[in-house]
This record gives sequence, C-alpha cells and structure tokens, in this order.
Amino acid sequence: MSEFKLTSVEEFEQATNELLENGAKVGADAWQFRVKNQTPHCKFGEQGTCCRICTMGPCRITPKAPRGICGCDVHGIVGRNFLRFTAGGSATHSDHGREICHTLHEADPNGNYKVKDPEKLIRIAKEWGVETEGKDIYDLAHEMSELALMEYGKPFGTQRFLKRAPQHTQEIWEREEIAPRAIDREVACSLHMTHMGCSSLPEALVRQSLRSGLSDGWGGSMMGTEFSDVLFGTPKPIETEANLGVMKEDEVNIIVHGHDPSLSEMICEYADDPEMIAYAKEMGAKGINVAGVCCTSNEVAMRRGVPMAGNFLQQENVVLTGACEAIVVDVQCIFPALGPLSKCFHTKFVTTSPIAQMPDAEYIRFNAKTAGENAKAIVKMAIENFKNRKPELVHIPHMKQKATVGYSFESIIKTLDKVTNSQVDQTGTLMPLWQCVASGVIRGAVAMVGCNNPKVRPDTAHIELMKKLIAHDVIIVASGCSAQAAARAGLMDKRAKDLCGAGLKRVCELADIPPVLHMGSCVDISRMMVLVAELAKIGNVNISQLPVVGCAPEWMSEKAVSIGNYVVATGIDTYLGVEPYVSGSTEVTGLLTNGVRDWVEAAYTVEKDIDKLGDAMLARIEEKRAALGV
Repeated sequence: MSEFKLTSVEEFEQATNELLENGAKVGADAWQFRVKNQTPHCKFGEQGTCCRICTMGPCRITPKAPRGICGCDVHGIVGRNFLRFTAGGSATHSDHGREICHTLHEADPNGNYKVKDPEKLIRIAKEWGVETEGKDIYDLAHEMSELALMEYGKPFGTQRFLKRAPQHTQEIWEREEIAPRAIDREVACSLHMTHMGCSSLPEALVRQSLRSGLSDGWGGSMMGTEFSDVLFGTPKPIETEANLGVMKEDEVNIIVHGHDPSLSEMICEYADDPEMIAYAKEMGAKGINVAGVCCTSNEVAMRRGVPMAGNFLQQENVVLTGACEAIVVDVQCIFPALGPLSKCFHTKFVTTSPIAQMPDAEYIRFNAKTAGENAKAIVKMAIENFKNRKPELVHIPHMKQKATVGYSFESIIKTLDKVTNSQVDQTGTLMPLWQCVASGVIRGAVAMVGCNNPKVRPDTAHIELMKKLIAHDVIIVASGCSAQAAARAGLMDKRAKDLCGAGLKRVCELADIPPVLHMGSCVDISRMMVLVAELAKIGNVNISQLPVVGCAPEWMSEKAVSIGNYVVATGIDTYLGVEPYVSGSTEVTGLLTNGVRDWVEAAYTVEKDIDKLGDAMLARIEEKRAALGV
C-alpha cells in the first residue's frame, strides 16, 4: 500500500490554475474572474441595512438617514432581511423534501422507483402511529407519502418529527413558541411578517427565523432524508474516491450535480445498463463513468460509491477538463455560468427541473413517471457526445483520494455494535459513543457543514479546522461541501487516523472508521439532529449540555442560514467563518450571538480568523465537559 498523504489546498489550487489555463485557450469564463469584477461588495448589502421591500424606497440606513421612509429603523430592517434569508433557505430545503415525498407516492414494484428499505418505512409508520400489519409495502408507502405531504400544509398542530427530540428540547420549543407548525405556513408567515407595515421588532423577527429554520431541519429536510432512504436505501459505509482525478480520459464522463437524488439515481441506473455500456463502446469509449458534484454527489456516493469529482466551487472545473460529455443538474447551487462555459467545450449542459431552468442548456424535464426514459435519453446523449471531444483540450488533474462514506445514523449504530460486548451491554444504541465521550477518550464532536465561499480561500477553513480538531481528539461528522472538502483532501481515508490525538486514533482503529464521518448531503444535517437527540437521551443530559458544536466556516447560501437557525434552536452552539448580513444592527447581532441563548440554550459565534475559530470551538467543548463533570 502506498504511503498515505493528504492532498493540500495548494495542490488543489495548482490543479485549478492548470484548468483555468486550459479554459483560456477557448476564452472560457470562471468564478475567479467574476469575483474580481464584483468586489468590493456593497456595504449596505453586507451589513443588511438596505430595504427594498416596498417601492417607496429602496431605503439605505446611514447616520444621516437613520430610518426608512416608513420609519423603520436599522434593527427592524436588518431583522426582516435576516428572516427573509432564512425563509428562502427553509423553502428550498423543504421543497426538496416535498419532491421526495411525491416520488415516494409514485413508487411501484414495476415502476421507475421502488421501496429499497421497507424496514425503515415500517419504523417511520409506527413512529407516526400508522397501522402496518398486513399492509402491502407499496400501499403503505403511498399512505405515508400522503401523510408526509400533509406536514407541509396541515391546518393544525406541529411537525410530527419533533417528538424525536428529548422532552426538555420539546418543552423549550413550546415555551418559546417556536415549535414549527405546517412547513409552508412558517415560510408564508415569515414573508407576511416582513411585508411593509408588519413586524419590525428584532426579537419577533429572530424568533420566527428560528421557527422557520426548525420547520426545515425537523420537518422538510428530515422528510427528505428519511424518505430518500426508504426509496434509495439507507446509506452504510462504502468505499469511493474523491477529486477531479476520478474523471476518465477513455470513458464517457457524466457529471451529476445539484441536490435531488431522484434524478441522479436514475442516471446511475442507466449508466450501468449493459445496453448503454455496449453503445458507449460502439462510440469509441471504454465505458461510462458517472461522478458527482455538490450534494447530488453526496447522495449517490453514500449509496452507490459513485466517485466525488468536487464540491460547489469545483463545478466549473469539471467542464474545464475538456473531458465532460454531460453535466446533468437538478436543483440548487448550480451556476448559470455552466451554460456559456459548456459551449466553449463539447459538454452538454442538461437541466431537468422546472425549478432550475437556465439559458444555454438542453432542457429535459424530469418527473417520476417518465424518469426511466428521461435518464436513458440523457445517458444516450452523453455517449453520442463522446466523439465530439477535442483531445487537445482534455486535461484531467491526476489527483484523487480514497474515502469511506455513508455514515447514516443507522450505520453509526451498527458500527458501534461491532465494538459492543453483546454478552454484557445492549446493542443498537449510542452507549459506546457516550462512554467514549464521558471518559474523555473522545473530547467531543463537531458537526462540520456548509458550502464554499470565494470570500474564504476555498476548502482551507474546512480542512484546516478538521485537522486541528481531530488532533485534539474531537471527532467530526460532516455533510455537504464540507464533507467533499474532507474527502478530496484525504480526511475520509481510514489512514487519516494517524493525524488524530491518541484517544480518537484508538477509537478509529477499534471501530474501523475514518476520523471524519460522512453523513450525507445538506438535507442530511437532519441525521445529525437525530444523532445528538439520541446521544442526549443515552447520557441523560440536555442537548445543550453535550460537548458538541456546529460549524459552517465557508457558508454562502440561504439554506445555510436556515440550517444554522435550526441547529442553534436545537441547543447546539454554532460557529461561522463568514459573517451573516446582520452587522448593521447591534440588536440583531446581539440576539444571535447572545440573546437567543436565553431562549434555546445556544447561540452563534462569528470569527473570520480560522485558527481562532478552532480555538473557540475547542474551548467551548472543554467548557461543556467541565460543566458536566466529565
């Protein structure tokens, strides 16, 4: 076996520079150039002090103009902008979950989509009080999908999955009036509250931001995660590879990108079809290679072992290799720039969702009923495009790392069972993990999540923080683009245990795990909520007492704000490396970084110095341990 070595950010950047040079041959644009054209950024926007909610303005708050035309002060304007940002993220994640529920409703033993984890479907049905005895599994799937869809618009009550939280957490949500009702109601309520002439009180706006976030994390995202597992299989540890070197010069390269696994699963099915593989060979290729970008990549990696080409800011790079026959996208985090960029090469840019339509794209509308024929047409299009490659433009960086991915909540339990003495201790619980934490073998855990952002040197914060934390015996659970940064660097290779402190290294060896556990896509942060909820129950403590924190060091999207709000509202201190657009208001900033702790026992910390951010997380973990007396 070759000697293990991490891939450095400098090596990432060298590969990117080579690809930019490749693109320069054909006049290709890239985000690195557009950033220069867009900086410096508007300070009113960055501080959240511009209001354009009505046409009396736009109003910008300055010392000379401390109120908008309606009389709203800076704190109300910043608070409204923050709530609208949250609502955008909550709507986006939750609509993803809604689409999965609709796909479940189309599940059929002879159709495009089947129930691959019937046991999980039955467990959720029993959790929701649905009778399962004697029911056909597909009848149950359709019944459950209808109940799930009702969670979006039901007139009364709160989200069903809230009961998964410890009783103490549920009581906080009820006391503070932030327990989310119907998912769509919380989004609509947020937009209503921020309409001209409605809420301008920061406390009310921040409170609704937490509630809207919770409707995502414990509502729409959780349903997206759980019912994706039912449809496509609950992830379990699987080997894969990561970085641009997973693309192949002699095969048809199809890149799947976005977030909804319904599309990518079908693309993978048809890419594995012997008929399609034979057709690719007829066209001069040795086979078909599917690789992923962004969270769609996480979805197919953790269920199929499909390699991960890159994360958010790598999406243009896959086209710049000149070896991408098709980049097929569904929804969210897709650069409109992919259209004109693809025209510089031979790449087909294929959009598939009415929610994400873009110029300069081939639009093949994808839906559950026609999924098979849609996927086959896309794979065939990519195969037929192989002959249009220009050999002089093909440049695939020769870098990739091994990664073990697919640590769902269920697979973490099964991994722990392997190190449990079943003659003495109960299996099927998180007790071994709690014992490691309580004894100090593992000092704590960090949920590392979020995007890439050009405001931060891409991937640097994710990777450097992870290296620092695991060296201090803090285990990482990661999702989204953060997980892909770890995989591309090599931190999801089990050999990365040698970078850990003595305690975490021993745990990695005994459990046969990497020190950074891949838990999935950004909707799968809901898995982390279930994990901390169950760990708190096992330890007989509150979630806020656990030596666990969340971190989004390079976040950029509205979804990330929604995530941050539900993580904080669940009782987990959350650390950010990019400032949210609230610095223009001392009141809103004060609420988010301190005041909400009185409501939900957690708050935000913002620190752009990555080394200091790591120190702050380690200090908070040790503070929590001291308070527990462990």
